[in-house]
Amino acid sequence: MASASEIRIRIASITETKKVTDAMYMISSVKMRKAKRGLDDTRPYFNALREEIGELLTFFPETRNRYFRNTDAEGMRGRALVLITSDKGLAGNYNQEAIRAAEQELLAHDDAMLFIVGEYGRQYFMNRKARIADDFSFPAAFPTVYEAQRICTELLEYYNDDVVDEIDLIFTDFHSGRPSTVQRQCLLPLEMSAFYAHEGAPLPYGKRYLPDPDTVLNEIVPPYLTGFLYSALVESYSSEQNARMTAMQTAGTNAEDMLKRLRTEYNNVRQAAITNEIIEISAGARALREKKEKMQKEASEI
Repeated sequence: MASASEIRIRIASITETKKVTDAMYMISSVKMRKAKRGLDDTRPYFNALREEIGELLTFFPETRNRYFRNTDAEGMRGRALVLITSDKGLAGNYNQEAIRAAEQELLAHDDAMLFIVGEYGRQYFMNRKARIADDFSFPAAFPTVYEAQRICTELLEYYNDDVVDEIDLIFTDFHSGRPSTVQRQCLLPLEMSAFYAHEGAPLPYGKRYLPDPDTVLNEIVPPYLTGFLYSALVESYSSEQNARMTAMQTAGTNAEDMLKRLRTEYNNVRQAAITNEIIEISAGARALREKKEKMQKEASEI
């Protein structure tokens, strides 16, 4: 059994660790709320872009714009897989689930090129010698519209240069109060049916698209994709912070349980030490008393 001093050292160490986990829980909570607030502030703009694309496609369904899936296009030239992870660990199984989904896609499409957001996933696949785009390196922390625009610009360079003609996105969808889920969605090419106006919705007649619908699409699709990427980055970042909050809360609960056991053990050791001291004092007092009685008896015999 450990001594009282050793138990005190362990109690102090675990108490300091619990302070760190509690602080990390609060920090993750603030980060998650801030990220969600930024997404809510920009959502109306990107929703308006989506509606505008839908209106244009309703009037010109025969468009053969390069950003939309074309049934008579040539065979597949290349596939890109964009994976969003975190920059560091301590987030439960958040990274592992996203990486597992990416590995399943790579098994199905072994020629796919990986574009990874977040240092955790990047280091994981670099150690496994995966085919990673070396010039694509973006952090996952504190997502912004500007960062999403930079990511979109680089992806579009590969797409417009015909290096790849399909880009899939793997991210973690955040659900408040429920476990987050890993999603795979096709970023490019877009499906026209996803933008058509809902049945029964009034159509805005009389619109003109200058200089032509295809040019307008070329201008408004990239900002729409930026919004889509920004939403995925924020959802993944919120899922990461939520997973870290859960992990830190679990760590704090475990630390509290350990402290309870250690305090009980410390009290038992301390009580045993006190009991031993009392026994030693009692034994010493008894020995002195017996010695005194013996001396008195010897004196009386003389």
